Amino acid sequence: MQEVVPINATNGTPRNTRVANALGAKDSSVRLQAALAVGSNPDPGFLETLIERCAVEPDFFVRDMLSWALTRLSPEITLPRIRQELDSERAQARSQALHTLSKIGDTSAWAWITRGMLRDADDEVARTAWRVAVVLVPEDEKKDLVDELVMQLGRGDRNVRLSLSRALVDLGDVTKPALEEAAANPDPAVATHARATELLQQNPETGFDAAIDEAKRVVTLGPERAAAAGAAEPAETAEPTEATESTEAAKATKTAGNAHC
Repeated sequence: MQEVVPINATNGTPRNTRVANALGAKDSSVRLQAALAVGSNPDPGFLETLIERCAVEPDFFVRDMLSWALTRLSPEITLPRIRQELDSERAQARSQALHTLSKIGDTSAWAWITRGMLRDADDEVARTAWRVAVVLVPEDEKKDLVDELVMQLGRGDRNVRLSLSRALVDLGDVTKPALEEAAANPDPAVATHARATELLQQNPETGFDAAIDEAKRVVTLGPERAAAAGAAEPAETAEPTEATESTEAAKATKTAGNAHC
């Protein structure tokens, strides 16, 4: 018999109770299927059940399906309830509410994205706030958003920094003056992150780790010395490369000769 995690249903009908129990099942695949079923047959009666589950669901894929199910309901009923979750004491409730807002994409919700959310002490909440802010921000407020986001440069681990860089890159050319200024910051972590973001903006195909490594080199050596060192590298490495290729060719010839003996 499938064990379930108790979760409140919005009413006492057998169907609501069964769905609520399935959304709280220990098996994540059962929870995923339940969220899919609710989204496939949108019913306002499940709004509270979905919102409540978002705040406690441990599996990323199930959470994403819960958000999708919420997007299937009318924004007129979902948005006011999601707004309440933005003030929740539970970090996951805030983060998932923001994520759902990004999926709905209603620009009227831009006014709900506060500086406190963009600076949230919880990294996941802040990362999600950055993403949704980029989706919802009006064109004439992009510069103010950039000024707010660059204050977070150097924050957190690799994933946090990657999220911030992506947000800034997605905002486009409006970020350039702020990133140039941040690249001259005396804090190496801030300067490195800013320069890495500039590199990603110039060439989106650049990997984040490669951009960070190059940015560290520039911050350590200074722009002029780094450029000079970069220009000298091909001449310094050409000869060893040719020697290596010759050595490998000789080995291959020797091996082939031994094979015929």
